[in-house]
Amino acid sequence: MEKALTAVILMALVTYLPRVLPMAVFRKEITSEYIKSFLYYVPYAVLASLTFPDIFTSTSGTVTAMIGTLTALLLAYREKSLVVVALCSMLAVFITQLFL
Repeated sequence: MEKALTAVILMALVTYLPRVLPMAVFRKEITSEYIKSFLYYVPYAVLASLTFPDIFTSTSGTVTAMIGTLTALLLAYREKSLVVVALCSMLAVFITQLFL
């Protein structure tokens, strides 16, 4: 029971501290355009680094994964919505798997 309570407290600290520390340290608004632009793209970079490696192992073959990835990149480049990109890339993978 004591180990479980310690684990819960440690997890709470690890989750809570990254959210509170920036508010405590940076009380003023950030005025640097460089830092603002860096912070703007951080969520996209983290999401890409977490999902991209799994793209090529999520299907039955590398070719179908590449077709789905290329479809998603093309539609995202054309600024289509997330739902359209996801559905069309899944459809591309499905159709490719039917023929291969």
